[in-house]
Amino acid sequence: MKQKNPCIVCSSHAVELFLDLGDTALANKFLDEAELSAIEPKYPLKVGYCHVCGHVQLTDVVPPAAMFEDYLYVSSASDTLKAHLWELSDVIVSRYHLSANDLVIDIGCNDGTLLKGFRRHRVKTVGVDPAANLAEISRQDGIDRVVGFFNSKTAGEIVRRWGNASAITATNTFPHIPDLGDFLEGVSHALDSGGVFVLEAHYLLDMLEQCAFDTIYHEHVSYWALGPMKRLFEKHGFEVVNAERLPIHHGQLRVTAQRKGEGTIQPSVNRLLQQEKAAGLDQFETYKQFAQKTFQIKTDLHQKLKDLREANKQVVGYGAPAKGNTLLSFLDIRREMICYIADRSLLKQGRLTPGTHIPVVSPDRLITDKPDYVLLLAWNFADEILSQQAEYHKSGGRFIIPVPQVRIV
Repeated sequence: MKQKNPCIVCSSHAVELFLDLGDTALANKFLDEAELSAIEPKYPLKVGYCHVCGHVQLTDVVPPAAMFEDYLYVSSASDTLKAHLWELSDVIVSRYHLSANDLVIDIGCNDGTLLKGFRRHRVKTVGVDPAANLAEISRQDGIDRVVGFFNSKTAGEIVRRWGNASAITATNTFPHIPDLGDFLEGVSHALDSGGVFVLEAHYLLDMLEQCAFDTIYHEHVSYWALGPMKRLFEKHGFEVVNAERLPIHHGQLRVTAQRKGEGTIQPSVNRLLQQEKAAGLDQFETYKQFAQKTFQIKTDLHQKLKDLREANKQVVGYGAPAKGNTLLSFLDIRREMICYIADRSLLKQGRLTPGTHIPVVSPDRLITDKPDYVLLLAWNFADEILSQQAEYHKSGGRFIIPVPQVRIV
């Protein structure tokens, strides 16, 4: 079924639905007890494929202000992610010879973790992020920050205050952008001559290979492959000059773009485009198969939890990422099946998961309670979490890893 909303990359009306995850609450809107008496908004969570440009996207878009102005995810909560972001700052400084005279703008700067990485190199920095509740965290670290959405208007304000940037970064932000034309107009305005725009996003090819359906939630308007992204940049006067496939977050795409003629296109771009074609990313049948695998995981995990419950085993969750709430909502897992979820984020502890209303507690509870099984909702950080919870694991505790297939470790 073709959708009435046009494709956000090519504006065609040839976007066809292939996966419907139901009406769900916003994945990062954790609740406190007082909010339970109010009506909790829910929105359709549907994904479609554009038959013209190949872009995968949500067919129903939630206004960004409803999701990002009060935000509970912080990059520094994961040691793995912090190390990755600091490595990214090292790569950009080294590759593009940045110095104290250069400015870096980080779009979607969150708590400033990436900007702190750049500051180690004495590079000038400014962050942009609409999350007012996170602004104080970066302010305490002396980081300049614009509280608002990045677009052509705020780009002009940044240039007036701080000048043009040698590099602009956007890590796990580009999939959130519904108005890509205005966004890229802002990037072009804010970049200095010869400057680079470096983005990282969950990679569609990895999502399909791992059946990572829980990557899908309302914040992620787009599910990027390199092919549609290349078309988008060319439409707005840019060229993709480098493309890298990374393991972080169960698979990411790192893309570097420059204005047309200002950079040299690396062989990595064509190599990755060929991989995408070989994997069938330009075929609708690929996405129908992904949907079928998603429903199989739902069946398998629901049955496993049902069996454990009937055997009087206690099951809790670990990790309260947004992706976990897609999984909980899609499977209709509630407090009677998982009595709580442990998470290191102090911003989430004491709150309840959106939609399913499961309490979030400190990871210390795993040691004191010794539950029989832990459903690993943040399965993309499995190695880090298993290391952190080695004491629980050694005491006989077992972890359920739900994706790409249900297994117990």
